[in-house]
Amino acid sequence: FLQEGIKVVQPMFWGKMVSYIENYDPNDSAALHEAYSYAAGLSACVLLWAVLHHLRFYPMQRVGMRLRVAVCHMIYRKSLRLSSSAMGKTTTGQIVNLLSNDVKRFDQVTTFLHYLCVGPLQAIAVTALLWMEIGISCLAGMTVLIILLLLQSCFGMLFSSLRSKTAALTDDRIRTMSEVITGIRTVKMNAWEKSFIDLITRLRRKEISRILKSSYLRGMNLASFFAISKIMIFVTFITNELLDNRITASQVFVVVMLIEALRFSSTLYFPMAVEKVSEAVVSIRRIKNFLLLEEITQVNTQLLSEGEVMVDMQDFTAFWDEESEIPTLQGLSFTVRPSELLAVVGPVGAGKSSLLSAVLGELPPSQGKVSVLGRIAYVSQQPWVFPGTVKNNILFGKKYEEERYEEVIKACALEEDFQNLKERDLTVTGDGGTPLSEGQKARVSLARAVYQDADIYLLDDPLSAVDAGISRHLFEQCIRQALKEKITILVTHQLQYLEDASQILILKDGKTVKRGTYSEFLKSRVDILSLFDNGNKQSEPSPVPGTPTLISKSLSWSLQSPRPSWKDVAPEDQDTENIQVTLPLEDQLERKVDFKTYASYFTAGAHWSVIIFLILVNIAAQVAYVLQDWWLLNWANVQSGLYFGTYVEEATDVMFVLNWFLGVYSGLIVSTFLFGITRSLLLFYVLANSSQTLHNKMLESILRAPVLFFNRNPIGRILNRFSKDIGHMDDLLPQIFQDFIQTFLLVIGVMGVMVAVIPWVTVLVIPFGIIFFAIQWYFLRSSRDVKRLESAAQSPVFSHLASSLRGLGTIRAYKAEHKFQKLFDTYQDSHSEACFLLLTMSQQLAVYLDVICAIFVTIVAFAALILAETLNPGEVGLVLSLIITFTGMFQWCIRQSTEVENMMISVERGIEYTDLEKEAPWELEYRPPPSWPHEGRIYITYVNFKYSLDGPLVLKNLDTLIDPREKVSL
Repeated sequence: FLQEGIKVVQPMFWGKMVSYIENYDPNDSAALHEAYSYAAGLSACVLLWAVLHHLRFYPMQRVGMRLRVAVCHMIYRKSLRLSSSAMGKTTTGQIVNLLSNDVKRFDQVTTFLHYLCVGPLQAIAVTALLWMEIGISCLAGMTVLIILLLLQSCFGMLFSSLRSKTAALTDDRIRTMSEVITGIRTVKMNAWEKSFIDLITRLRRKEISRILKSSYLRGMNLASFFAISKIMIFVTFITNELLDNRITASQVFVVVMLIEALRFSSTLYFPMAVEKVSEAVVSIRRIKNFLLLEEITQVNTQLLSEGEVMVDMQDFTAFWDEESEIPTLQGLSFTVRPSELLAVVGPVGAGKSSLLSAVLGELPPSQGKVSVLGRIAYVSQQPWVFPGTVKNNILFGKKYEEERYEEVIKACALEEDFQNLKERDLTVTGDGGTPLSEGQKARVSLARAVYQDADIYLLDDPLSAVDAGISRHLFEQCIRQALKEKITILVTHQLQYLEDASQILILKDGKTVKRGTYSEFLKSRVDILSLFDNGNKQSEPSPVPGTPTLISKSLSWSLQSPRPSWKDVAPEDQDTENIQVTLPLEDQLERKVDFKTYASYFTAGAHWSVIIFLILVNIAAQVAYVLQDWWLLNWANVQSGLYFGTYVEEATDVMFVLNWFLGVYSGLIVSTFLFGITRSLLLFYVLANSSQTLHNKMLESILRAPVLFFNRNPIGRILNRFSKDIGHMDDLLPQIFQDFIQTFLLVIGVMGVMVAVIPWVTVLVIPFGIIFFAIQWYFLRSSRDVKRLESAAQSPVFSHLASSLRGLGTIRAYKAEHKFQKLFDTYQDSHSEACFLLLTMSQQLAVYLDVICAIFVTIVAFAALILAETLNPGEVGLVLSLIITFTGMFQWCIRQSTEVENMMISVERGIEYTDLEKEAPWELEYRPPPSWPHEGRIYITYVNFKYSLDGPLVLKNLDTLIDPREKVSL
C-alpha cells in the first residue's frame, strides 16, 4: 500500500514542477526554492518506490517458492501411501504434471495476489485526485477502468475453465508419454511407433487448442495494459472538451501521470492476479483431489512375546473391486510359523499374488482376518532396482557387513554376474545405468530381501526369470539354506520343489482347492498338474475377477507396478547412506542461446513472411503509441494558448483546429488499440504453433532413437522435457516474450521522444545506457547458466518419482518410505537452491537498475529547473512523465529480456531432442514383392550383442537357423 501510495503522490510533485516552468519568473527565488523542494520530493519518491517495490516482491516470491516446495513434498509423500484402488485413479504422468506445471502456480499467484485489493483501492485514490484536478470529467475515464475490471472478472472464469480442461489433457498426454517410454522396448518390438505418434499427436492437438484460447485471453490482457491507459486519457479529455472546460499543460500531464500510475497496478497486475488466481484455484483443486485419494491402511502391532513370529490367515475374503460380486480371495485359512516354507501354487489368475498382497496389508479383508507378527521382506513378481549401484540395491539402507554380504551374493548366484560387470557390484544400474537382465534383477531383488535378515519372506515367483540350473541353486542355497529358520511364503510354478515345502496351498479362482503337506497329497493321490487350467505357466498376466491387471492396455504404472504393502513391525532405523540413488548427470551447454535457436523457434510456428508482418505490426503499434503522446502535447499547447495565434493565422475557425486535433488524436488512439490487439493475438498464435511443432518433432525423434538412448537417460529426464520444458513453451515463454517486446519498444519509443523533445537529455542517456547494458550483460551471462542448472536439477526429481512408483510395493514392504522421502527432499533442495539463486539474482539486478533510474530522474528533474528559462513547459511535462514511466519500465524490460533468454533454454533443450541419433528407417525405400515372404524363417549369423558400447558381450558369435513351423525353446 505504501509503495502504490507513493506512486499516486509522484504526479503531485511533478505537476508543481511543470507549473513552476509554465509560470517561470527569474526574479522569484522563493518559487525556485519551492520547485527545488518538489524536485527533491519527486526524487525521494522514485528512490523509495524502487526500494519498497523489491522489498515487497522478493518476500512474496520466496513465499511462493516455499509453498511450491512444501506441496511437492506432500504430493510425493502421498504417492508413497496410495492404496491399490487409488493407484487405479491416477498415473505417473498425472503426478509429474502436478509436480511440473500445477505447483508452479504458487510461485506466480503469490506475486500478484494482493493486487486484487490494491488495484481497486489505488483506483479510488486516483479518482479522488483527478476530481481535484479536473472535476467530474475524470469519471468518464474511470468508467473505462471499471468496464475493464468487470471484463477481467469474466476472463477469470474463462481462465479457470480453460485451465481445468487443459490440465486434464496435459495429464493424458504426459501419462501416455510416460507409458510409451516405460514400455519402449515393447513398442519398438511390435513396430507401434507410428500408432503412438498418432495417438500422442492427437492428444497434443486437443491440448494446444485449449492453450491457444488461454493465450488469446493473455494477449487481450497484455494489449489492455498497452492501450487502456491511453483510452482512459482520451475519454477523459474528450469529456472535458465536451464540457467546455479549459485545461493547462501542467494539468494535462498531472492527469496523464495519475492515470499512468494505475497502469501497472490496475491494467497489468490486477488482470494478472485474476488470471493467476483462477489458474491457481484449478491447480489447488487438482492437488486436493490427489491428496484426498485413498491411502493404504498402516497397521502396527507389537510382538506378543519375545521371538514370536507368525503369519495367520483365518476365513479371509477380500475384493479388489468393491463393486464386483466375485471376491478376489474367498475363505482362505492357513498358519505359517518359523522354519516353515509355504508353497502357493495354482493356475494363472488363481489369486496367488493377491494372497501376498493380503499378507502385506495391501488387500483389506471384507471378512475374516490376517495376523502378521514379524518383520517382512518382499520380492515382487516384477523385480525392481532403483538408480544406483548394485551394492546399494542389495544393502537397501542396511549397514554393510562384508561376511554376510558375501554369503548373500553366493546364495543368490550373483558372483559370476559381478565378474562380468565392468565395475562389479559398484556398477550403476537402473535409470540411465547399465541395464540388467530380468534374471539378474530378480536375483538382486532376492539378495536385497535375504540381506535384510527379516522374519517373514514373501517371494512372488522369483524363480521364473532364471534358467533351470540357477533356479535349483536359488532354491537349495537361498530358500532352503539361507532362509531355513525364517517364515517363507513362496509363490511358484516350479512344481518340482513342492516336496521340500512344509505346506502346500493350491489356489483356483481365489479359493483353496487343497492345503496340506506333500506326503498328504501323495497319500490322497492328488494330481497337482490336473488342477492347472493353463498348464505350467511362467507368468500371471490374467488375474481373478476384480483384481487389478498387471499389464493394462495403456501400460500404466498404476496397474503394472508392484502392489504396495504394510508391515506390523518397523525395521531398525538405518541411515540412507546405503540407499543412495545415483542418477547420471545431464549434459549442460555453457553458452548463450544463439540466433539459430530463436530462428528455429519462430520458423517452427510461422513462415518468414508472417514473422516480418508481425515485426511491422509491432513497430506500427509503437509508432502510434508515441505519436499520440506527442499529439497530446501539441493539443495541450493549443488549449493553454501557447501557440494559439499561429494556428489562428492558418485557420480562423478555432473549432476547426480543435476538431482537427481531436480527430487525429482519436485516430491514433484507435490505431494504438487495434495494432496492440493484433500483435498480441498474432504473436501468441505463432508461438503456440511453434510449441506444437517442436513437441511433435521431439516426439518423433524420441521414438526414432535407439534403445541405447533410453538406457542412458532416465525416464524422469525425458519426461522433464515433455512436461516442464513444453509447459514453459506453452505458458510462460509466449507471455514473457510478448511482455518483453512490448516494453522494449516502449523503452525505445520513450528514449526517442525524450531525445527529440529535449536534445540535451542525450548527454545523460548515452552513459546511463552503457551502464544499464553492462549490468544486463553481466547478469545474463550468470543467470543463463543458473537457469540451465535449474532445468537440469529438476530431472532427478521426476526420475526419483518415477522410480519410486515402479518400486512402490518393495519400498513399502521394507518400510523405506521415510528414506525415499528424504532422498526426494534432497533432490528438491538441489532444485530449490538453483531456483532461489535465480530469484535473488533477478531481484538484485532489478534493485541496481531501479536505483540507477532514480539517479537519472533526479538529474533530469534538477536540470529541468536549472534550465527552466529555455524550456517549454509542455515539453518538460512530457519528458518528465516519460522518464518516471521509464523508471520501472526499463528495469522490467532488462529483466524480461534475461527471462526470455532463460525461458529459451527450454526451447534449446527441446530442439536438442529433435536431433537425436536415429535408428534404422521404419520403412525401406525398396519394398519386397507382395508375395514375400512365402514362409517364416529366421537367420542368425554370427551375431555379437551388448547392451551398451562399453558393456560386456551378451551374445557371442551366435549362429543359428530357425526353419518354418519349428518350435524353439531357449
